[in-house]
Amino acid sequence: MTSESVHTGRAGLGDDLRLPDGWQRCLLKDLCSSIQAGPGITAEDRTEADDGVPLALPRDLVHQRIVSVESVGVVWDKARTLDRYRLTEGDILVTRTGTVGRCALVTQEQSGWLYHANLVRLRLKEADLSRAAYVTGYLSAATAQNWIQERAAGSVIPSVSTRALGELPLLLPPVEEQEAIGATLAALDDKIRAHAEIAQVTGEFRRALADGLTTGMLSAGA
Repeated sequence: MTSESVHTGRAGLGDDLRLPDGWQRCLLKDLCSSIQAGPGITAEDRTEADDGVPLALPRDLVHQRIVSVESVGVVWDKARTLDRYRLTEGDILVTRTGTVGRCALVTQEQSGWLYHANLVRLRLKEADLSRAAYVTGYLSAATAQNWIQERAAGSVIPSVSTRALGELPLLLPPVEEQEAIGATLAALDDKIRAHAEIAQVTGEFRRALADGLTTGMLSAGA
């Protein structure tokens, strides 16, 4: 049994679909208390993460999580003026320039961090980690990614505005199903990250082994 499809008059996701009972259509901005791009931070305001407030960079958004590969922070004096840009658990970051549309869920580990000007922070109206996980999964799906790419402007460096991002149509299942979908996708993301880490460590071992074997420092028969 399905509910009737309601066409909103806007080119959106699932406008031509009949939704299961209990599902709703909305816009991303309807779920958010704020959609905010990061602050401008000069080179002089940067420091090592341990000497200031850690800064989430676009390149840190990997497999729907924040994986900081570069120890970058904001000096304390500057960070004190940027409290409204602090991250909290359950926020969602989205790249708005360059590789547009990559997204990541903010965990407790990044609570209190700041974020780069080329990122957008989505803060949901309801502080619900299950909904945040579902929205992150939804944004990472091909249909949402294609929608974002189609609206990215700029011939040299693609970019999407916070206003355009807020107009992204979103399909919202009942709460229990949101929890199940978010948990399923998050579990798969965890496995992908674990395999990526194993591949990285194995690659580093292989390079070291190749150096040793091809210089005679190690023996293949040893």
